[in-house]
Amino acid sequence: MQQIKAIAFDLYGTLFDVHSVATQCDIAFPGRGKEISQMWRQKQLEYSWLRSLMNDYVDFHKLTMDALLYTTRSLGLAMSEELHKELSSTYLKLDYFPEVPNALRTLRNRNVKLAILSNGSPDSIKSVISNAGLIEKFDYLLSVDPARIFKPHDSAYNIAEEALNLHRSEILFVSSNAWDATGARHFGFPTCWINRTAKVFEEMGQTPDWEVKGIDGVVQLLERA
Repeated sequence: MQQIKAIAFDLYGTLFDVHSVATQCDIAFPGRGKEISQMWRQKQLEYSWLRSLMNDYVDFHKLTMDALLYTTRSLGLAMSEELHKELSSTYLKLDYFPEVPNALRTLRNRNVKLAILSNGSPDSIKSVISNAGLIEKFDYLLSVDPARIFKPHDSAYNIAEEALNLHRSEILFVSSNAWDATGARHFGFPTCWINRTAKVFEEMGQTPDWEVKGIDGVVQLLERA
């Protein structure tokens, strides 16, 4: 930890709870919110990986809209164009995890740069952070959009190394998504996996350098360094 000069956070699922969309989904389709949210998120991830393999990039908001359309069709739920847009927009107003604001405030007072590196489009990232009142906590809001390929491709992680003007060994990457932490570790970032629900890490030849239960755990790691 002593060589760390910057921290790059994943956005979706790490700082913000992607399943907070279930509330609005449940209003639209009573009793189905959790089911919709879970399938929507899984299909969203699958589409990002498939489009990367196909070299057929669309931005994350379009991908998210496509994943929602698939989900409702798969579950046999009728959805108007207006409702489609309304529910898709909930991904721009996600709830952050409870420990996030205080942890970011503490980290902000340390001599490290704070960044977000996300699959989200630039506008989506800014909307999520702004709606949560956290935009002043970050030095950089970085999207994979310039690389036109999603994480966990190396080109996506390289965006942070270039933007921060630091060697990858000086950038701590933090994600709650095991596939993302795997990709970041493969790229060469020191990596911290946020494991809130006692999950098992991926079997892909990579191991996170640190494992904690929340963003406040990252603060504790730096304080012990």
